[in-house]
Amino acid sequence: QVQLVESGGGLVQAGGSLRLSCAASGIFFGINVMGWYRQAPGKQRELVASIPVGGGTNYADSVKGRFTISRDNTKNTLYLQMNSLKPEDTAVYYCNGVSVFSGVEYWGQGTQVTVSS
Repeated sequence: QVQLVESGGGLVQAGGSLRLSCAASGIFFGINVMGWYRQAPGKQRELVASIPVGGGTNYADSVKGRFTISRDNTKNTLYLQMNSLKPEDTAVYYCNGVSVFSGVEYWGQGTQVTVSS
């Protein structure tokens, strides 16, 4: 059974930091492109950051310089370090994985991040 389980969300003041984690099980983590998405109330889900299998990272313009995505393939875990948080970062954050071989896509249940002004 495939599971992506996020943790680390919470309430933080503007300017603060949070670190999200996504623990993966039931998949070959190392062959999945992993990413973080977020969805704010009344808005579409959007890509925040992604990290391919072979390295490199991609970020939404709105988080460049503030967020850092990383993965530990030995622990089957994806991370998102979020610094200098802004109220507009408030959303449910979702972990996502896509197998580079099968194209099958997986989603976590989401974790709430709330940034107060």
